[in-house]
Amino acid sequence: MASRKTALTTIQLAMTPIFTALVAVATMVFVIYIPATTGYFNIGEAVIYIAAILFGPYVGAISGGVGAAIADLILAPVYAPATLIIKALEGAIVGFLSQKTLKTGSKLQWKTFTFILGLLIGLLLIVIGSYYYSGEVQLFFGIPPPQDPTITFFVPAEFWYALGALVTALTVFVGFKLEPEFGWLVFIIFLAGLEMVVGYFLYQQFVMGKAAVVEIPVNIGQMLIGLILAIPVVKAVWRALPTLKKTLQ
Repeated sequence: MASRKTALTTIQLAMTPIFTALVAVATMVFVIYIPATTGYFNIGEAVIYIAAILFGPYVGAISGGVGAAIADLILAPVYAPATLIIKALEGAIVGFLSQKTLKTGSKLQWKTFTFILGLLIGLLLIVIGSYYYSGEVQLFFGIPPPQDPTITFFVPAEFWYALGALVTALTVFVGFKLEPEFGWLVFIIFLAGLEMVVGYFLYQQFVMGKAAVVEIPVNIGQMLIGLILAIPVVKAVWRALPTLKKTLQ
């Protein structure tokens, strides 16, 4: 037991600065902006979820809070204090709950739960993506992002219809055929993402004094994209390194 705990601590200490840097880079290096809605998202959320699930709440909290705050200090300093707290709590929630294995519920109940979550995620992707992330899209690639977009392209609403349907279908397939409890992993990311959405809403509304309601769908969209990117990466790492999951859980 002592050697296992030592190994766990060593891994976490090694991965914390690495993922802190990765979160900062992912938040800055790849920014997509939609001029029609003034919405934008980055892939920093996905890295926070990956760090938290793979290496636990401490790595998730420190790398998420500090890494994202560093990015904000460079790109949007007014958000840095809030980001430090909001993203740290987001990483801690995912890391803590992902280490909990729920024993209650039959396979049918878990399949139903996963089906409902898959349907909800798919519908949110369709509605938010088609309304807020469709049209002309500007990709800013670099650290820090350049003043002018690196690439400008058009994303049709149909892309989000197809993506939402695909995500729902894949979630249901995994839940029904491979892993009935798959919905739990989706749920904890969704829950932590909602903490992020609510946290920024409260900060923008009551501290910055701006109309924060319009930012809610944009932040939900960023959480959903992070969820979609993070889960396949986590599953691939666990498949390639099965001992890692045993060590950390």
